[in-house]
Amino acid sequence: MALIDLRDVSKSYRRDALEIPVLNGVTITVPAGDFMGLMGPSGSGKSTLLNLLAGIDRPTRGSIRVADTEISSLSERALAGWRARHIGFIFQLYNLIPVLTAFENVELPLLLTSLSKKQRRDHVMTALGIVGLGDREKHYPRQLSGGQEQRVAIARAIVTDPTLLLADEPTGDLDARSAGEVLTLLQRLNREYNKTIVMVTHDPHAAERAVHVLHLEKGTLVEQVESRA
Repeated sequence: MALIDLRDVSKSYRRDALEIPVLNGVTITVPAGDFMGLMGPSGSGKSTLLNLLAGIDRPTRGSIRVADTEISSLSERALAGWRARHIGFIFQLYNLIPVLTAFENVELPLLLTSLSKKQRRDHVMTALGIVGLGDREKHYPRQLSGGQEQRVAIARAIVTDPTLLLADEPTGDLDARSAGEVLTLLQRLNREYNKTIVMVTHDPHAAERAVHVLHLEKGTLVEQVESRA
């Protein structure tokens, strides 16, 4: 069953009188439980495509269905609610709040829900346990390594049990060892917890961990590569 269905999606930005095309007629189907890698040079449209899937941006043309919802036609308010229920986003630079502990950073998405304090704590500790940081709940970001910070960010992304995990260069700021640990964690989330993941990366070693790899070139899909992951 297709969890993501993009049909003839194009995206352009306006700069004064100039129209700048970023994506041109992209069609992609991603089944539930897949781990998809998106590769391409800088400026190829990878991050734009991820933002469209997250409902952060809207297409200029085309249809985007995620989890049986045509998200390109939702109002801003409906889109915000849909995003909170369905999307977990992992950023390159972690985006942790420095004055909050690991626990408090992971808890943030749950503060928008109707869960009780005890339920929120259970969810947070489960997520921290999955990423191997159950003993770091009281640590602040400055007390953690880069790899640990990214794992806290992944715990924050999965704490609401989202339908889709979107990762934008999740290992781009990490050394090789930490990057390997984060990629192994993403593989585990995919294989053991059946999480559907779309990961943007320029690193072929990271892309090897995905089940399928798509290549974007100047906003156009150029080839599909089957990974051995």
